[in-house]
Amino acid sequence: MAPYSKKAIVARQKVESGKRYALREALQLVKDLSFAKFDETVEMAVRLGVDPRHADQMVRGSAVLPHGVGKVPRVLVFAKGEKEREALEAGADYVGGEDVAQRIMEGWLEFDRTAATPDMMSVVGRLGKILGPRGLMPNPRTGTVTLDIGRVVREIKAGKVEFRVDRVGNIHAGIGKVSFPAEALEENAQTLLDTLLRLKPATSKGKYIRTITLSSTMGPGLKVDETAVASAMR
Repeated sequence: MAPYSKKAIVARQKVESGKRYALREALQLVKDLSFAKFDETVEMAVRLGVDPRHADQMVRGSAVLPHGVGKVPRVLVFAKGEKEREALEAGADYVGGEDVAQRIMEGWLEFDRTAATPDMMSVVGRLGKILGPRGLMPNPRTGTVTLDIGRVVREIKAGKVEFRVDRVGNIHAGIGKVSFPAEALEENAQTLLDTLLRLKPATSKGKYIRTITLSSTMGPGLKVDETAVASAMR
């Protein structure tokens, strides 16, 4: 493993060991400790009190962040006819069916997000081994398989993020860029946390939000006082 750079070591030294920061304080410190030459993504990791081995505790969904994520994604939509026109008018970058599926099978992946109308899932299903591992498969549970395709495209363009609990109970999502004002990052973070709270499985017992960690792409992780955050959002 490569040693930390001098800037990374200095940044880590400014994080108080064992401290759980207030959300706004943590976000401001993430901004202050950013040292990369590019506009780093602010990332949130939330450990949930769920057991993903049980289907009824699989937390998966999406949230439209009020201030976006700092990047307008390239959106591919699988649709035809009137829905193809609706997707294009809403801002989709690419729209198609069998033709687009063939391009993907030949190696084309110049898009960041996907959506589809229900009638196109027979076409999309054949791409599961390509799109699935990359987190690009449209899914009804995240709202990306729908007849309301125009709305979904507009939401994705505006800053809709998708998330899915991993095998050890963690959710990871980008909530903006370090160039964002701390207030905007806080509103984005609260929107994501509020969504997670609403998705709490009925079978989840004990403490639901176990830990919250914030960091920039290259910066150190900061623990957030999850008790205060959860209490404030009830």
